[in-house]
Formats: sequence, C-alpha cells, structure tokens
Amino acid sequence: MSYNAAKWQEQNRPCLRNFNETEAIDSVNGALALRPQIESIIDSIWNDGFDGIYFMGIGGTYASGMQVEVYMRGKSSLPVYVENAAEFLTTGNKRFTNRSVLIYSSVSGNTKEMVELVDRVHEIGARVFAFIDTPGSVLTAPDKQDYLILYPKNEQLKFFMTANYLMYKNGEFPQYADYNREMESSLALALAEVEKTSDAWAYAYAEKKVAFLREHPDLPHYFIGSGNQYGATYSYAMCYWEEQMWIRTKSISCQEFFHGMQEIIVADTPVTLFIGEDEQRPLAERVARFLPQVNANYTVIDTSEFELKGISKENRGSISHLVMHGVNNRVDAYMELFLRHPLSIRRYYRQFDY
Repeated sequence: MSYNAAKWQEQNRPCLRNFNETEAIDSVNGALALRPQIESIIDSIWNDGFDGIYFMGIGGTYASGMQVEVYMRGKSSLPVYVENAAEFLTTGNKRFTNRSVLIYSSVSGNTKEMVELVDRVHEIGARVFAFIDTPGSVLTAPDKQDYLILYPKNEQLKFFMTANYLMYKNGEFPQYADYNREMESSLALALAEVEKTSDAWAYAYAEKKVAFLREHPDLPHYFIGSGNQYGATYSYAMCYWEEQMWIRTKSISCQEFFHGMQEIIVADTPVTLFIGEDEQRPLAERVARFLPQVNANYTVIDTSEFELKGISKENRGSISHLVMHGVNNRVDAYMELFLRHPLSIRRYYRQFDY
C-alpha cells in the first residue's frame, strides 16, 4: 500500500475529522509571525557570544531537537548540538559551559526533566531560550529562563525559524529574506491543503492498521525515516503510537535499517516508511527499493507527492517534516476513531509518582 494523493482524493470523500482549517492556518501564521521576536533574541545571544547552541528535550521535544540539529549539520559551521535532558542531568557534558546556550520547548511547561534541566543549566551559568506553550506554567517563571516566547504548537517550525536566523547571522543563509517571504505567504495554506488532500487516504490507512492490530496484537509496527524525517519517525512511533494509542512500535533510521532490522522483515511485517525531500532522501529511497522484494504489508509516505503551492523546489526539503506531520495528523484522527480510544488518555504517564 503506497500513498497516492490524487487517487484517494478522486475515489473518496474526506470527512476531515478533528480538523478546523481556519484554526490550522491561523496557528501556522501565528508561529511565522514570531520571527521578529526570535530574531531579537538571537541578536542578543549573538552579540553576547557563545561557545555552543544546545537543543535539549525529552520525548517529543528531544525529537524536535534531533530534527533541527540534522537540518543544520550539513549547512552550518556553527557549534550546534542536541542532547536528551535526562542524559544531560545524569552524565553532563564537559563542552557545556557558562558561555553555552540552551534552547528548548515545552508544551506543558512543567515536565519534571525540563524543570530540573533549566535549574542545572542556570547553576552552570549558561543562558536559556525557551519556547513554552502554556502560560502561567512552572517554566514560564522569570527565574526559569533568560529569553521566553509563549505560543502554542508548531514546535518544529519555531525551532527551524531559530536555526534559519542563526545560519543567516553566520553568513550561511543568504536567501533568508526570500525564504521567509515565501513561507509567510504560502506555508500555512500549503500545510492545510496537505491535511485535506491526505484525509481520505489516512482514513483507509488507519482502518487497515487497526484491523491488522486486532488480528496481531503482539506484533510491533515499524516506522522508518531519515534526515529531518527521522525525528518525526522517532517521535511518531514513541509519542503517538506507543504513548497515545498503546500500540507496540519500533522506529529505526534508514541508514541503520540495513544493519539489523532488515533481517526480521517478513511478508506480513507492518512497516511504514517516511520519505522526505532533504539531503538524506536517497537513504529512504534505498529502503523503498528493498521493501517490495520481501514485504507485502508496507506503506510509503513520500512528501514529494504533495503540491505545496507557493513553495519552491529548493525549499521543500526544509519543511518536509511539517508535511509529514500534516499527514500524520489525519492518521491520528482516524486511529482514534477505529481504536475507540481517546488519544488524551494515559495508563501511567503522569498518573502517579515513579
């Protein structure tokens, strides 16, 4: 089963469960409008100097850090790193000094590891730049950060906007102004169209996956991706299918797929491959060539199949993770429907002390 937007749009009538187009467009445009605030904060950090920029998080926010770090790795000479907050708290990092900068995001504003992380970083004397979704939460207190932007959702977009301006400041993004004009005029509408176009396909995908799950409840589903899609793969498997849907999953990068996981794929193993449009696309294409030879239960979701009106070819790779997120939003809406399980419910997470 592969994704074909035109086929599904023609043959099925989407019902767009849990989708408000106006809200979706306003949300993305609101995030894009944060650019002057982001630029002002980065200007201040830049003027004071730094020896490293560290994106840190836990769970999904760590995954977002992974996405922005790989995005910058091949484009920038800036010292940019990604760290898991819990690992940093236990292991530390000798490279992290009082001249370093922590950049992080938090939805709740009170995640235990992130509260501890911010306190530890301030003990070291480093600066903290926070994106928080929830006003009035613990992490919005004045002593918890040096720079704060309050705005809900769009975590990856906010991180990538930060990365783009850092690279611009470093002389590595000369097309910065043109890029932003394009995104600010077209991105929100393009992403909304992704959700509308993929809706009926997502319904069929979710229906098939839940039916297979009921027949094979102990068989894990495998998600594969690379580049800025690997953070999406990692997060989607862990934060959505495991945490929210209680489905056994495994995520793997395309580059590591052929060194272990390849050997346990058989005819009916459930596999979903995310293919984006950044530099690591060839790694995913290799997996796509292999899967049909041994497997009859795979799905390939390729962001290049979406029109993304107004987004130029050279800029598509920088937002392909957002395109995949739009498709997955639609899948989530129908997984919830067929599972008869609200995705807000948790068995254990934040239900008691551990």
